[in-house]
Amino acid sequence: MKIGKVSENVMKRSVFRQLHTQNERIISGAVPGEDCAVLAVGGDRILLTVDPAQGQGEDAALCGIHRAVNNIAACGGEPEAVLLSVLLPPDCEESSLRSLMARAEEVCAGLHVQIAGGHTQVTGAVNRIVLTVTGIGRAASPIWTRTAEPDADLVVTKWVGLEGTFLAAREREALLLERFPAYLVEEAAGFDRYLSIVPEAAVAVKSGVWAMTDVSRGGIFGALWEMAESSGVGLSIDLKKLPIRQETVEICNYLDLNPYELLSGGSLLIAASRGEDLVRELEAAGIPAAVVGKTTAGKDRLIFSGDEKRFLEPAKPDQIHKI
Repeated sequence: MKIGKVSENVMKRSVFRQLHTQNERIISGAVPGEDCAVLAVGGDRILLTVDPAQGQGEDAALCGIHRAVNNIAACGGEPEAVLLSVLLPPDCEESSLRSLMARAEEVCAGLHVQIAGGHTQVTGAVNRIVLTVTGIGRAASPIWTRTAEPDADLVVTKWVGLEGTFLAAREREALLLERFPAYLVEEAAGFDRYLSIVPEAAVAVKSGVWAMTDVSRGGIFGALWEMAESSGVGLSIDLKKLPIRQETVEICNYLDLNPYELLSGGSLLIAASRGEDLVRELEAAGIPAAVVGKTTAGKDRLIFSGDEKRFLEPAKPDQIHKI
């Protein structure tokens, strides 16, 4: 199989079809397109999510924690805690573990979530640190990826490709400095300040939206496909309206990456009945956003760029794996 997230067809036939055990307290379990399981405990709705980190060392802690917390927020929940599973190669120094955990605590403090436990182990099964983050939260009324309806406005917050641009700038800094001025590379390497979607998710929940999903692996094209496929709707998307930073454009062009299929942690995709009103509410909260298209009846998922159009395809392996 290809490196990256397992394809949709493989997931359906080799993962979901093997799952048969039911628990009446699980309101939503393993469902295509959804990043959180929902457990009913008394009157509470407990959200659970798990995600392997992307990046190296401290960057892995940063990205992994943000992604798990973002999954909770995109489900309309309030993040509470994370569990960390850390696998270390035999040649790993204790100082690397200490630095990773210090960074993890710093990120969690900024998000007001607690590192509540986990597991740490040295193993010959890995040749670099592998970090897996489990997120825990709660929601009064969860919001799904799969509940978009036809004729919804599709809103994208901040800019696509943020997380991938950040990692590219960090991991290919020397190469990029051969081509670009230092200020551009430094700005891209500072995109980690945009990786949380908790603020925009809170605004969207108060506004009453139909569906949400954080834009992560597979980029905005992957998120659009997941929402459309799980909701059973079509799409009409204006490529030129997708918000993107110039730093992302320049770096992706130089490294031969498609920014629309690149890790986009920090961006939230929302289906809403009144998209322009939502955009104004987000901007009033200091969060850039744009209406990029609509959901449609039927199954055609179209991307328009001027007079040209193309059909959106199922999510592909993320472009970050090229570097």
